[in-house]
Amino acid sequence: MKIHRIAGWALCALVPALCLAQSGKVVHEKDVNEAALVNMLTLEPQLRTRSIRVTRDAPPAPPPSASLLITFETNSAQLTPQARKSLEVVGRALRSDRLSEFRFAIEGHADPRGTEAGNLRLSQARAESVAAYLTTQQIDRERLKPVGKGHAELMNTTEPTAPENRRVTIKTLLD
Repeated sequence: MKIHRIAGWALCALVPALCLAQSGKVVHEKDVNEAALVNMLTLEPQLRTRSIRVTRDAPPAPPPSASLLITFETNSAQLTPQARKSLEVVGRALRSDRLSEFRFAIEGHADPRGTEAGNLRLSQARAESVAAYLTTQQIDRERLKPVGKGHAELMNTTEPTAPENRRVTIKTLLD
C-alpha cells in the first residue's frame, strides 16, 4: 500500500469529509474542508519503473472526484448562502499549489422529479452557477467545465428523491 494512501485514510479521524468522499458519500456543505478537498481531487502520482508490466483489460482508474451537497433554491440554479460559503472553501482548494495546474468538470445532478429534459436543463444551469461562482473566487473559467447530468447518475437509487441525488460533483480532468 502506498504511503500517501495510508496517510489519506489516517486523516479520517481528523477530516471526516475525506472518508465520506472515499466511501462514495456526499460531503454536506457544513463539512466541506479545504484540505480534504485537495486530497480528494489530487491525482495519484504515476510511478515509473524500468520493468515492463502487461495488464489486459484493466479498467482505467476513475478520475479523482468529490461529491458535494451544494444547495440551491427550489427548482432553480440560485445558490443558497450556505452554498456560497462552501464554494469559497472549494475555491481556496482549487487555488492550492497541488490543484492549481488542473482542470475540473463541475457536474450538476438532479433527482428524478420533473421531466428528463427539464432535469437536464436544471442540472446544467446548476453546474454553470457553481462554475460562475468559482470564477468570483479567482478560479480561471478555462479550468472549469460545467456538465449537466440530469437524473442519469443517482447516488441513492433506493430513495430517488434523497438529497444526495441533488448534488454537484467536482472531477479532476485527466486531459
